[in-house]
Amino acid sequence: MNSNELRARFLEYFRQQAHTVVASSPLVPGNDPTLLFTNAGMVQFKDVFTGQDTRPYTRAVSSQKCVRAGGKHNDLENVGYTARHHTFFEMLGNFSFGDYFKLEAIRFAWEFITGKDWLAIDPARLLVTVYQEDDEAFEIWNKEIGVPADRIIRIGDNKGARYASDNFWSMGDTGPCGPCTEIFYDHDPDGSKGIWGGPPGSAEEDGDRWIEIWNIVFMQFDRAADGTMSPLPAPSVDTGMGLERISALMQGTHDNYQIDVFRHLIEAVAKLAGAEPYSSPSQKVIADHIRATAFLMADGVLPSNEGRGYVLRRIMRRAIRHGYKLGVTDAFFHALVKPLVEIMGEAYPQLVEQQAQIEKAIRAEEDSFAVTLDKGMKLLDEAIAGIADKTIPGEVVFKLYDTYGFPLDLTADIARERELSLDMDGYEREMEAQRTRARAASSFKTGQSLSYTGADTRFTGYDALQGEATVVALYRDGASVDALNAGESGVVVLDATPFYAESGGQVGDRGVLSAATMRFDVADTQKIKGSVFGHHGGLASGTLRVGDSVKAEVTESLRRATMRNHSATHLLHRVLRDVLGAHVAQKGSLVDAQRTRFDFSHNQPITAEELAEIERRVNTAVLANVPVETALMSYDDAIKAGAMALFGEKYGDEVRVLTMGGYSTELCGGTHVARTGDIGLFKIVSEGGVAAGVRRVEAITGDNALNYLRELEQRLRHAAELLRASPDELVSKIEQLQDRSKQLDKELAALKSKLASSAGGDLVGQARDISGTKVLSASVEGVDGGGLRDLMDQLKDKLGSGVILLGAANGDKVSLIAGVTKDLTGKVKAGELVNFVAGQVGGKGGGRPDMAQAGGTLPAALPAAIDSVYGWVEQKLQ
Repeated sequence: MNSNELRARFLEYFRQQAHTVVASSPLVPGNDPTLLFTNAGMVQFKDVFTGQDTRPYTRAVSSQKCVRAGGKHNDLENVGYTARHHTFFEMLGNFSFGDYFKLEAIRFAWEFITGKDWLAIDPARLLVTVYQEDDEAFEIWNKEIGVPADRIIRIGDNKGARYASDNFWSMGDTGPCGPCTEIFYDHDPDGSKGIWGGPPGSAEEDGDRWIEIWNIVFMQFDRAADGTMSPLPAPSVDTGMGLERISALMQGTHDNYQIDVFRHLIEAVAKLAGAEPYSSPSQKVIADHIRATAFLMADGVLPSNEGRGYVLRRIMRRAIRHGYKLGVTDAFFHALVKPLVEIMGEAYPQLVEQQAQIEKAIRAEEDSFAVTLDKGMKLLDEAIAGIADKTIPGEVVFKLYDTYGFPLDLTADIARERELSLDMDGYEREMEAQRTRARAASSFKTGQSLSYTGADTRFTGYDALQGEATVVALYRDGASVDALNAGESGVVVLDATPFYAESGGQVGDRGVLSAATMRFDVADTQKIKGSVFGHHGGLASGTLRVGDSVKAEVTESLRRATMRNHSATHLLHRVLRDVLGAHVAQKGSLVDAQRTRFDFSHNQPITAEELAEIERRVNTAVLANVPVETALMSYDDAIKAGAMALFGEKYGDEVRVLTMGGYSTELCGGTHVARTGDIGLFKIVSEGGVAAGVRRVEAITGDNALNYLRELEQRLRHAAELLRASPDELVSKIEQLQDRSKQLDKELAALKSKLASSAGGDLVGQARDISGTKVLSASVEGVDGGGLRDLMDQLKDKLGSGVILLGAANGDKVSLIAGVTKDLTGKVKAGELVNFVAGQVGGKGGGRPDMAQAGGTLPAALPAAIDSVYGWVEQKLQ
């Protein structure tokens, strides 16, 4: 049974058990800053389990894409060297939200695994585990299912603390938790295959013989900060079965890398390397990493130097490095997208749709890494040339890894080839310092939320900018209070509000809450949790109490300007795809009253012609003045209707679809103009790159656009006045000035060359004989960095053989250059010489053994530093 058949059979079984089939969520968790990647099937249902969200169903089943390659869940270094570690994998899971519990969950699992119409696995090869104190689960397995007591293993607190057990699950230090029960399969019941390992709980449990294939978590407690366990009002079920593991079992192997998906990929890798399949662990690494790479890119992640993009880059470069180990030195990784699409494209159509773009992005990273390797090799060569104890310093090894993306194993390989060792203690110190900085600056932290337990806020702001409301909760300094007094800041929760809470890139509304003598100025509106809106601000006068009736008024000018920008953003998104290509996908946005800022995937700068066309098309849609319409429908129906879902957003089963005639259809909960003509005018003000493969466009609309154009017109007129020309003559006038500037630059360069030649002739006679070597150390005036280089070349030619140090002071800056003729670089290094002098004038520098430059900030110290050169060279020559 191949992997696609297994996935389909699992979903069909639970569909027949009244479960709603829910599509896999993206690998980037929507609106969840606590996770780097989706790493388990329950992630998309997290808010349902915690009670912050509800769904129209109480039973669900999914096949969830997962990545574990960064943060707490990081399997990267083990991939390729074990039978079951992966960066990307699929988790099959069924879920109950306050519906069925232990008995039904266990029955479902057992029937699917052993039922003759499903997987028909021999029960004699299975055993189960339960939490030590979970007598209920033990009895269900034994009495209801019929599993013999000697094949049910109780696992207690085996991780050093109360409830710290392989069979007790928790979402965190606090919150929903509960015991779990697992099903294990014996891959070698008679020992004939020689697979080592023992059952769970034994000393040999880490072996490959007994493998967990199903885990059922019973979420039945809520753990408080003091450790108190309280029963949940609606106990739930979360199960998981790895598709790769069950595929291995059903295909007669205990090694996940032998299943159909990996066989296809490994054969493709072997063909590229001209080797036999499975002849190297590197083939497994590459096969695993192409899955993670392609699926992350399909979900909007591109390689970069931070966050998720950095993890992706590390995965890709690790794969490329393993290609080098296989002898594949040309770009190859992008060629594996095709066989991946062949084996997984049916289940995941987005791979088919984005194949060309994914291949292009991978190839760009391969080319970039080739340049990185070249730079890293030069740095490594320089470091090796300067060491005396056969050990590459730890800070150099770390710099190669951290700055240049140079894999540690590559540095180690080169060191072995040159009979050198690595200072791993120094490397680890640098790495730990980086980890400390990363933890301190982590973008993936959980924010503290206010302890609100009431009903959701009813949002009225689509149709009105003011309305009556009742105060249902108040907070001051994060704590719930009954009243706020004049001069105090806090957060107000209303039963209904016209204020839009920040979401989907649109900022929160500002405005006023008022009643009689009370006035609360709202500076921002944020969601406390789910659909509960918090109005952040300060009480300007009076007293505000829970239960008070207030008038809520949004600042109309700010809201309407924000609406114009938000609607323009939708048009921009569509036009970018039309002009640049279907690969364009939103990577982030910020919409406020001043502008719209839109980030999107694109691998090259947008040309001036393309920007002009984009602007023209958006304004065409504005002038069409088509109505902006909204409709509520199921997520699946919306996607089928052509609506675009936005990056990083989390959608429920019912979504709001925003349509602007035939110009744009997107899922959006934000506020918008009534007709596109209300946008008034659209003007792009900037375009640039913000990360590898990600561009940013900023634009303005309405009055902001008019004011911008008026200001540009004023600047144009002022510039024309300064050049004594009319605005129409401005371009030709600037061209004349540029031509004149170029001519003056040529004349200046010629004068500098004459000056350097003259100075060179005077300086040669100042060279001293030090131990049979000509040494010249001098200060020159009126020469910049480029002039120093020209002068150095002339002096080396005239001396023929020698060591030279030149310095020049310009204002509060010092320029230094050191030169050593080729015959002397074995004794004296230009880089060491220039750093010796630079250290005395408040600077540092570096370069090749025969030529090196430096700067400094202490001109007064230059004469003494120049004189010290002769003694330093004399020591080196002894």
